[in-house]
Amino acid sequence: MLNTPLISTSKKKEKCVLVGLISQNQNKEKTEEYLDELAFLAKTAGLKTMKVFEQRLPTPDNKTFVGKGKLEEIRTWIDINPVDAIIFDDDLSPSQVRNLEANFKDIKVLDRSLLILNIFSQRAKTDQAKKQVELAQYQYLYPRLTRMWTHLSKQKGGVGMRGPGEKELETDKRIVRDRITFLKKKLEKIDKQSMTRRKERNRLVRVALVGYTNVGKSTLMQVLAKADVFAENKLFATIDSTVRKLVLGNIPFLLTDTVGFIRKLPTTLIESFKSTLDEIREADILLHVVDISHPSFEEHIDVVNQTLTDIGASDKPTILVFNKLDLYQPESEEGLDDHLATEEDLQKNLARLKSSYLSKNTENVVFLSATEKENIAELRSILLKTLGEKHFDIYPNWDPKQNPLYDWQGEVNWEESEG
Repeated sequence: MLNTPLISTSKKKEKCVLVGLISQNQNKEKTEEYLDELAFLAKTAGLKTMKVFEQRLPTPDNKTFVGKGKLEEIRTWIDINPVDAIIFDDDLSPSQVRNLEANFKDIKVLDRSLLILNIFSQRAKTDQAKKQVELAQYQYLYPRLTRMWTHLSKQKGGVGMRGPGEKELETDKRIVRDRITFLKKKLEKIDKQSMTRRKERNRLVRVALVGYTNVGKSTLMQVLAKADVFAENKLFATIDSTVRKLVLGNIPFLLTDTVGFIRKLPTTLIESFKSTLDEIREADILLHVVDISHPSFEEHIDVVNQTLTDIGASDKPTILVFNKLDLYQPESEEGLDDHLATEEDLQKNLARLKSSYLSKNTENVVFLSATEKENIAELRSILLKTLGEKHFDIYPNWDPKQNPLYDWQGEVNWEESEG
């Protein structure tokens, strides 16, 4: 099994260097931003970034991703400053990995996808999530198996003969194929069970929290559900779906926290997390959470919207929730290292954003701070209206005042239901 992380989880942090390209499709500013995100991913995985290397190339070098000069610069630096891993910000081909490992000997060579897969393997808690991650790891590994037995290549026989190296590789490919088949069957069974559970919940409106990773979805879930949901300032703090049954304005509904999206998300993960993504596909309403304090929040919105389109969930009623109002700072003012201290600052930010283009270009939009519980009432109000429309589609003759399950109150009332 591959659930054992490729990166050590011991208290002693492993050291790494990061490598990115400034290319014809990615300028210096964007490359640096992606590398900052890669450093955050490395930190989440338990690695300490020691240095970042950039190179300007029209396209990645077919053999080693970077050019010969940059490769020599990295090797010279590593000879003086030993590290445990080299992480590239884009996916590497099997031949690139093989050539890089030959250049750096005992140092682990990872790309962004493999790093994300490692984080998922560390974060997976349920049996389903563990199998989903393991399947994605094997699917990633299969086309790269050739690099693992290059030391046996000299044992190949002559014309018309197969050497032990080739046999070893073929045997391992068969083992991996069998494991992929086994995991797919297991996940199909789990998917059917999950589908049955979701069908049993069909009588309730379903709301799903979606968004870029680390935008505060789980924190918002804590506030709305009044439940102990895991939240941490790390990328992919949560990869298992969490469902809570809630009541708003006497309308019962289900709220689901889902895995966050990210740029360059490995396609194998999207394929493996089908059941988790079904929670989004089958939701009635989406709460698209955005970190308004992030300088690239608009690109994050585009990434999430594109992913929703890819999984067939882009046509659902959506409430755009701009979170982290307490950290937001206009470009004309200096940035903040911590939360804004006063209620006056929060209200000032709220007024700025409500009068901005963000508020005017979207029908259902709200600005709030989940950590400070600021402006949650407005989210409740917008969600109640959207919930009501969906709920009455399901139960056109439903009279909330005569609903025996809940005490009717004429105002917005948020509480966690029983059961």
